[in-house]
Amino acid sequence: MEELTRRVLVFDMDGVLVDVTDSYRATIVETVRQFIGVEPSREQIQNYKNRGGWNNDWALSQRLIADLGGKDIPYATVVEVFQQYFFGVNGREGLVMRERWIPADGLMAELASRFDLTIFTGRTLDEAQFTLRRFVPEITWCEIVADDVVARSKPAPDGLLEIAAKHPGSDLLYFGDTVDDARSARAAGVPFVGVAHSGNPTRAELVALLQSEGAVAIIENFNEIRGVL
Repeated sequence: MEELTRRVLVFDMDGVLVDVTDSYRATIVETVRQFIGVEPSREQIQNYKNRGGWNNDWALSQRLIADLGGKDIPYATVVEVFQQYFFGVNGREGLVMRERWIPADGLMAELASRFDLTIFTGRTLDEAQFTLRRFVPEITWCEIVADDVVARSKPAPDGLLEIAAKHPGSDLLYFGDTVDDARSARAAGVPFVGVAHSGNPTRAELVALLQSEGAVAIIENFNEIRGVL
């Protein structure tokens, strides 16, 4: 007889399920460049991510504009420009269309047959659903907890606690690629698996940081997930 409760896998999206090098990260670069004429490097962006507290790419773009160009641009203005690059405007294709789905064909369906699948992401709900519908429309997610539907953003544990409350008695396992993901998991008391890609310009530092935050395992790519389940 099938067990009444199944293990719940919780996934961050960016850097875990989706390669956002040419979408979100590129949008940060373009947004900063538009305001100050300077392009932050991938390593500079990753260094901010490694510090923690920069899960919001709008806020990070605003901070980079201030730090690299000395300009105090209103948050709403940064968001407007960022979204124009990300989703496109005036016939220009949005950088969101350059995203790449990381899991191999059939892997998500295999996981869905064995586990309850959920999302806890720093994206807005609309942005999360756009990408999930584009790449894996056949997958049913038990929950999609996005940044605009929780009271507090990562590294607060609110999203994980919400998912846990909806799956009483189940064991959760959270997969993320940032310090904020790891800290959120630790605050919620949820085991955490870190994802640190080989192409990350500060991979060694990130691995050490995730381990220091209590990661139970580190994988290089989502497709190694079978080894930690």
